[in-house]
Amino acid sequence: MRRLLCLLLLATAAAAQERDFTKVEIKAEKVAGNVYVLFGSGGNIGATIGEDGIALIDDQFAPLAPKIKAALKQLSPAPVRFVINTHWHGDHTGGNAQFAETAAILAHANVRKRLITGGKTAFIEFPPVSGKALPAVTFEEGLSLWWNGEEIRAIHPGLGHTDGDTVIWFTKSNVVHMGDDYFAGMFPFVDLASGGSVVKLVHSLDLILGQIPPDAKIIPGHGPVTGVAELRKYRTMLDDVVATVKKALAAGKTVEQMKQEKILAPWDDWSKGFVKADMFLGVVAEDLAKK
Repeated sequence: MRRLLCLLLLATAAAAQERDFTKVEIKAEKVAGNVYVLFGSGGNIGATIGEDGIALIDDQFAPLAPKIKAALKQLSPAPVRFVINTHWHGDHTGGNAQFAETAAILAHANVRKRLITGGKTAFIEFPPVSGKALPAVTFEEGLSLWWNGEEIRAIHPGLGHTDGDTVIWFTKSNVVHMGDDYFAGMFPFVDLASGGSVVKLVHSLDLILGQIPPDAKIIPGHGPVTGVAELRKYRTMLDDVVATVKKALAAGKTVEQMKQEKILAPWDDWSKGFVKADMFLGVVAEDLAKK
């Protein structure tokens, strides 16, 4: 199973590294209050824009930095002063070095560690980075940034997509950027090699859901902006899938048998993204095998 998965991932990584960024358009939409979301290629970017300047949540791939800056200029002439990385993957941190010309980069301590060493994820290989591309400010549990008239809380909810995830809560604007702890309407990619865990992701989601208002707007790492109700459905799906795979493992079934029996058929609608049911099943089974 692991060998087959690795072959699939290497093929996907090669395709990802050959993508043509010249064709990517950066589109900005207002979410609420001071907060905007920018869609392009890679993780969704959050931006708070106001009298203090601009603070970004993630910055996608390096070749897109000029386009992202141009899109921001359409919203405000102010410089970017802060970038908070939600985790270490290059589709969220690739623009760090270019934005560090005017901004301080902040992230969980494990983000800095993993950026220094680089490594392969399931879909692409990221080389080590150094210098200005690295977070200048790191934290363990979280921090508060008082910016543009509100408290912006950076929260490390625990293990989830990776071991260095951060969720950003714009408390006055009532917007939450979940990073890749949330793939809206899709099975998520959970990076087990980077300390991620599907089981622990459910716990992390519970922690966040227990803190944020029920009417908050939610920016996912991938997919459209949603409400809290959709985030709860996502959490329930993860919990139900884990329980289903756990039961099958306890009955002595192999991953291949589970695939043949299509035990995740009730959740076929969640295969809308780049992670399909069979791949997610394998990740959940591998995660449970570690427990």
